[in-house]
Formats: sequence, structure tokens, C-alpha cells
Amino acid sequence: MPAGALRVSNAEREPVIERLKQAYAEGRLDHDEFDMRIHLAMTAKTYADLATVTTDLSPAPAASVGACGRTGESTAREHLLAALAHGSGPFTAFVGPLLFMLISGRRSPFIRKHAVEALNFQLTLLAIVVVTFGVGAALYAVTWIIAAIAALAALAGHRFHYPFTLRLIH
Repeated sequence: MPAGALRVSNAEREPVIERLKQAYAEGRLDHDEFDMRIHLAMTAKTYADLATVTTDLSPAPAASVGACGRTGESTAREHLLAALAHGSGPFTAFVGPLLFMLISGRRSPFIRKHAVEALNFQLTLLAIVVVTFGVGAALYAVTWIIAAIAALAALAGHRFHYPFTLRLIH
């Protein structure tokens, strides 16, 4: 089966919608055309349908989304290090993700994105614990589950966004 005939998910539509928003902001699309293309992107069933929405626009400066919804050309090693950045959070609070961001994030945008996401999540938890005078520490029991889900997403090469997180670091 050709790659264009494969079905797309909502997560794979999001970068295309973001690209359309960027093109509209740049003045490449008028309002009516923007609305029409957003509708086409949101209702696209296959990669071929999705590709037609942006074929006449210049390529987005960000990493492109590949056939499996993965960003750029990340390697298995990068996936593992990104997963470890998420997994280090419950054990080291913000220190583990910070180290992954500073050390491995310089070489790989994929690792950096995941480490920054894990770091922001851990800093948000720390802020909750401080503001609630320690009562919020009960949330740390949930962090194991969320960090495990994030690590699995990183291993699969997908993006992950923690819920209810302050985005302090970019």
C-alpha cells in the first residue's frame, strides 16, 4: 500500500493545521481560503488528502511530520534518551530532565523537546507542593503513571504534552 493511502490521525493533522495558521499569519492565504483549507485538513482521511492542503505553500521551518507521525529524523538512541528524560523525573524531580536538556538536548531537538516537557512538568509539580505547603506532594503518586506514558510516547518517536503544565522553559 502506498504511503499516501495510509489513514491519518488527529495528531498527524495538527502540524498541518499549524502550518496553515502560519501561512495565514504570513499573508499567504486569505481568510476564506484559510477556512476552507482548515476544514480540508480536519476532514482528511489519508496522507495524500492531507498533503494536498499545503502543496502550494513553502515548507514549514519546523521539522516535518513523517509517515508515522514522527517528527524529523530521530533515531532509536534519541528515543531512548528522551524516554529516560521523562523517566528520571519521578526519581530526581526536575534535576534529571534538566540534565538531559542541557547535555543531550544540545545535540538533538527531539531529546530537547521531551526533556523540556518533562522539566516543565516537574517544575509545575514543585510549585504546587510549595504553594500548598506540602499537601500537593500527594500528586507525586500520579507522576509515575504520567511519566511512564510520556516515556512510551518518546520511545515510539511521538510528541507528548503533559496535562495542566506551566510552560516555563521553551
